[in-house]
Amino acid sequence: MASFHDVDGTEDSAVIGERLLDWYERHRRDLPWRHTHDPYAIWVAEIMLQQTRVDTVLDYFERFLERFPTLTDLAMAPLDDVLKAWEGLGYYARARNLHKAAQQVFEQKHSEIPDTPKALRELPGIGRYTAAAVASIAFGHDAVALDGNLRRVLCRIFAIDDDPGRPNTQRTLEKLAEGMMPPGRAGDFNQALMDLGAMVCTRKPRCLLCPTSNWCQANREGIQNELPIRATRTKRPHRDVTAGIIWDSKGKFLITQRPLDGMLGGLWEFPGGKRRPGEALPACLRREIHEELAIEIQINDLLCRVEHAFTHFYMTLYAFECQWLSGDPQLLGCADLQWVTLDHLDTYAFPVADQKIISHLRQQRANT
Repeated sequence: MASFHDVDGTEDSAVIGERLLDWYERHRRDLPWRHTHDPYAIWVAEIMLQQTRVDTVLDYFERFLERFPTLTDLAMAPLDDVLKAWEGLGYYARARNLHKAAQQVFEQKHSEIPDTPKALRELPGIGRYTAAAVASIAFGHDAVALDGNLRRVLCRIFAIDDDPGRPNTQRTLEKLAEGMMPPGRAGDFNQALMDLGAMVCTRKPRCLLCPTSNWCQANREGIQNELPIRATRTKRPHRDVTAGIIWDSKGKFLITQRPLDGMLGGLWEFPGGKRRPGEALPACLRREIHEELAIEIQINDLLCRVEHAFTHFYMTLYAFECQWLSGDPQLLGCADLQWVTLDHLDTYAFPVADQKIISHLRQQRANT
């Protein structure tokens, strides 16, 4: 198999770059963040696009900008409002970091977003790729934004037979991309490679439609379906988790806010937690509620069972109807708590699994 040592000279690389830009002018995707030069809007889009499909981001992007049209609006908003606008998009640390970064820019830089990759990387939630993407697209900075699409395309063009996730391989890919990039066109160049990877050079490449096929070493050697090399993934573990819909005598139930520095931080949920090996589900829920809130509950019927997949594990969530017996709820394992009715839940941001519990509660009420 060929490797990057076999690459032809920089002249061919420059030709590939020009061909890519010609193709991009004719075939680029019509995306709303490409109709603006506002660095704030481009930044929001790039944060949303981290680990999320373009089709999913489209509606969220426009609604988010309607709710927070400027960086100042975002910085001044309560975190709960930001999380609610983000609800369902997932990877909520992105929303928390975007909010924190907006506050930092507002307070320290008078709402002027940094314009270089180095300065952007000093903000919460902005890594190497996002900094390069924002700097190149919003400010014209010559920087390679190396995401999964770009890595796949470059591994095929230059027949790279190393794992593209390795730091050394990524540095090699960046150098190769820099050799292809027309000066002053980094934003268009990065987006051209993104679109090529999304539309043509996909996991099952459509080489006959590719503007770089004549220069693509993987295509020449017939190994395009073998690249890039995929790292071996370990099997995701499974967790059983319990949750309680804890009712009081006035027809309200308890919801709690997750700690800001943890998984799904800042979101609201039905309290509960992970089952220990060999532990019965009711015993797990009773223990978790005592540890988290220091109250005693009566556990009644199982309302629903929810299956949900996270990036690193699978979860089965068992939600039980419960009655509050004694003790004043304490903030031992949560950031906040509220007694609410079903009609008031729309003001709170919940994870997807808890939204499914809410759907069951509403269906239950509709059937009574």
